[in-house]
Amino acid sequence: MQHIYTIMKKCFLLFGVFIIGLSSCKKKVDNSAALQAAADDALIQAYIKQYNIPAVKDASGLYYQILSPGTGPHPTLTSNITVAYTCVLTDGTAIESKSSSYFNPLSSVIAGWGIGLPLIGTSGKILLIIPSALGYGNTVHGAIPANSVLVYNITLQGFN
Repeated sequence: MQHIYTIMKKCFLLFGVFIIGLSSCKKKVDNSAALQAAADDALIQAYIKQYNIPAVKDASGLYYQILSPGTGPHPTLTSNITVAYTCVLTDGTAIESKSSSYFNPLSSVIAGWGIGLPLIGTSGKILLIIPSALGYGNTVHGAIPANSVLVYNITLQGFN
């Protein structure tokens, strides 16, 4: 009987060491997205200050300035849109300029557009300053480097 108690004590001790070992393990937290969001926000705020832009910050992290509200109803994520736009980086690097482009539907473009364009009607103009998470994230997209804040000047020509 004494032998069984000794075995049980050893098992209990091993089990206790195992539990303590597991509880001391810490999960490595990946906070790279939060760090990138903070870096983007600091860059956007510096850009806004430099150019004295009276931008509004959306809860998503998008900054925008409605330059002209446009008329009539506003597009939704399911709307097919026609826009004119220019895109630059915060350092002034020109990325793209289109006098008229069609997108089917609005949800097929970057998330920043899906948040910003429903704020204006037809012929409306909006400045969108888009943090990387609402743009192309940490991937390179053509001439756009990874983790880029994008500055779009967009005119909503129409939608259906």
